[in-house]
Amino acid sequence: MASSFYLTTIAAAIGFFTLLRKLRVHQDNQEKKSSSSSPSSSSTSSLSLSSVTPPSSSSRNWTYHVFPSFRGEDVRRDFLSHIQMEFQRMGITSFVDNEIKRGESIAPELIRSIGESKIAVVLVSRNYASSKWCLNELVEIMKCREELGQTVMPIFHKVDPTDVKNLTGDFGKVFRRTCAGKTEQDIWRWRQALAEVATIAGYHSTNWDNEAAMIKKIATDISNILINSTPSSDFDGFVGMRAHLEKVESLLCLHSDEVRMVGIWGPPGIGKTTIARVVYNQLSNSFPLSVFMENIKATYSRPTGSDDYSAKLQLQQMFLSQITKQKDMEIPHLGVAQDRLKDKKVLVVLDGVNQSVQLDAMAKETWWFGPGSRIIITTQDQKLCKAHGINHIYQVDFPPDKEALQIFCMYAFGQKFPKTGFEELARKVTNLSGNLPLGLRIMGSYFRGMSKEEWKKSLPRLKTSLDADIQSILKFSYDALDDEDKDLFLHIACFFNQREIKIVEEHLAKKFVEVRQRLNVLAEKSLISFSFFGTIEMHSLLAKLGGEIVRKQSIHEPGQRQFLFNEEEICDVLIGDAAGSKSVIGIKFRYRIEEEFDLSERIFEGMSNLQFLRFICGRDTLQLPRGLNYLSRKIQLLDWKYFPMTCLPSIVNVEFLIELNLKHSKLETLWEGIKPLQNLRRMDLSYSVNLKELPDLSTATNLRKLILYGCSSLIRLPSCIGNATNLEDLYLTGCSFHNQKIILRFGKCFKLNQEARDLIIQTPSREAVLPGREVPAYFTHRATGGSLTIKFNERPLPRYMRFKACILLVNNGDYEAPDRDNKWLHISFGVRSRTSGETISPCLTEHLYTFEIEAIVASSELVFEFNVKYRNDWKIGECGLRSEVLHVVDGHE
Repeated sequence: MASSFYLTTIAAAIGFFTLLRKLRVHQDNQEKKSSSSSPSSSSTSSLSLSSVTPPSSSSRNWTYHVFPSFRGEDVRRDFLSHIQMEFQRMGITSFVDNEIKRGESIAPELIRSIGESKIAVVLVSRNYASSKWCLNELVEIMKCREELGQTVMPIFHKVDPTDVKNLTGDFGKVFRRTCAGKTEQDIWRWRQALAEVATIAGYHSTNWDNEAAMIKKIATDISNILINSTPSSDFDGFVGMRAHLEKVESLLCLHSDEVRMVGIWGPPGIGKTTIARVVYNQLSNSFPLSVFMENIKATYSRPTGSDDYSAKLQLQQMFLSQITKQKDMEIPHLGVAQDRLKDKKVLVVLDGVNQSVQLDAMAKETWWFGPGSRIIITTQDQKLCKAHGINHIYQVDFPPDKEALQIFCMYAFGQKFPKTGFEELARKVTNLSGNLPLGLRIMGSYFRGMSKEEWKKSLPRLKTSLDADIQSILKFSYDALDDEDKDLFLHIACFFNQREIKIVEEHLAKKFVEVRQRLNVLAEKSLISFSFFGTIEMHSLLAKLGGEIVRKQSIHEPGQRQFLFNEEEICDVLIGDAAGSKSVIGIKFRYRIEEEFDLSERIFEGMSNLQFLRFICGRDTLQLPRGLNYLSRKIQLLDWKYFPMTCLPSIVNVEFLIELNLKHSKLETLWEGIKPLQNLRRMDLSYSVNLKELPDLSTATNLRKLILYGCSSLIRLPSCIGNATNLEDLYLTGCSFHNQKIILRFGKCFKLNQEARDLIIQTPSREAVLPGREVPAYFTHRATGGSLTIKFNERPLPRYMRFKACILLVNNGDYEAPDRDNKWLHISFGVRSRTSGETISPCLTEHLYTFEIEAIVASSELVFEFNVKYRNDWKIGECGLRSEVLHVVDGHE
């Protein structure tokens, strides 16, 4: 959405802060619970955005995280030393009293240290009460608990808390001996302290079988207390955020069990996403399931006239995948969301909603979600909320002049007020920025670090070139760039917004020197940001600014511009009287009309510098009945959804091709022969249902991603795919291969991620080779060496069984043989007297080889033997089997 750019970087930085968890800081210290009820202390959730004032203990400056009170002769050498070591490992600062001489009365420096510790750990052992020093320590600790809000955590080490409370058993005997000759006042104070500490829920060693686990749990809980009690940094740098959250909280009505939808509405750049992000980060830990669907209108928009049902299905699939954290979830119909979530308490933020279909797919009705659920929608369209029945809407207004100045100063000076001597200049710039938070941020970032003279020199141009129009404010920041950075800005605004940083760098590396450094410059000037997912994000207003700048390159002849992206103007260039020229380097054509029209075979003539081509259209809308007789040899990106031809024309030069995206195409084959593909990084042919085979990809050595989802007619993968040593992602789901068994060879493709490796293992294939150091768990029967036994318990026994086999080779020598001697191995395998064989290649260690086996089941036990034939330098290191679908009993399958 438009406001996602405003503070997108800051919103990402929120994740690095410890956000309010809505947890009261260990209410155990205020509750009188039986210590035997739980081995650990508890905390109580509080769903509240406005109760951000921390307890008094959180606002103090503590010297130590932990003050331990203990009887040294009982625990110093074992339990205490171990827990101190765990504290040190977890970065918890503990007070150490080795240099303090113990005596009858507690030392002043010890009293001071107790008061300067955030948490007091009282290690109550058998002889704890034998020490007057320990008892006086405990009295002081309980005093700090009451007066300073100090957290007290008792640990009952080999002693019953009931004996501590009632002063019974051996503990009571020890205490009474200590009391001999002491004043009634001292005895009363000690009794009170022991009774009080015994009622605090703590840790009881008899409840733990493993002392190491207990120590780790204690240290972890202390660490969590320290985190949760740290004063919140949510509002640092967010001027006026507290007021926003108080208003949102009143609409959320968090203590109600009703399911409530709340809208956050306002113009682009006003801060809607930032407010929603802070709300989400503060509340998400209090909900079993939560999701922040960011910038929906840019990511999940539906072209006008497209199929509503398909759009909803895709949206709901993405929504459920993210909220359940189940990657690549596939759903068959639209009833899944309400079925999965109707009894779940969820927190959902739908950010940047601009179409009703988005709400219908992800949050159509409140009864889709369990009691207490909250759904927050940010949008620029108030009518959209009303139409969906959302009556609780927070309108985000422009900040008043005082807050606007503070926002500007935060980015210009790093503080909420101007530096001395800059007061009047800061007010002038703030006024010229129109109080839009986005504009204030951009202008503040621009002026940051400038001298007073530089401010004065910039102001006249700012006054003349800018007015109240938001676009003009953004244009000022653009004008401050050098020519190279301006050009990069236009490339991102018109073509590469929300694209992966790495792929953008590859596309622009030859055009811009040190492209990553230049991207960083744009980020520093708040013109772009880098998302958590590794993409470049530019605010929609800035993207519109870039489009307007390009439009003015040639107002009346769009074919003379650098980029074409307006639908009507592209139609004029491609099928009208206008013509494209060598000025055009990129075309992004989103054709939303369902009307079909034919493209001329000469549409790209004259565009000799065309590098980036993206056609996003509906099925059968754009046709090339006479083919294509020209396409720039400089083409780097060819992205054409529903590409209408059965084969790429021979005139398409792929030498500089980096991305080839032809989803839902009519392709049957790409091209014949071998082509230079050294620059190719990504190929997406998903759902090209007529595609029967891939061309020779032996030169695609830098290919990183190959997507073949739903290519149901694909006959085989070329064996030379193994040359793609940089391959990271391979997607084959939905490739039936006409039920023919293919060969998959990925020798030395060590960069294959685990998902790709699992997919290769599970894909039906005659044989496959891929990197691996052990037989995976997918093979339900595994053994070291080449012998494996399978027993059958079912009756009657199946007559035939089909298995997928997996072996791991081991080289008997010190090194693998040279490639010329390493072409193949013959593997024999057999069940009892029946033997068969399989030839595998290449021969590699740290690789898995899979193939199929069929066996006759003559008894309830099958013994498989795998051996390497004709070679003494190789043997079987591991083997595995998994039964396949063939089960024949009495002649019937």
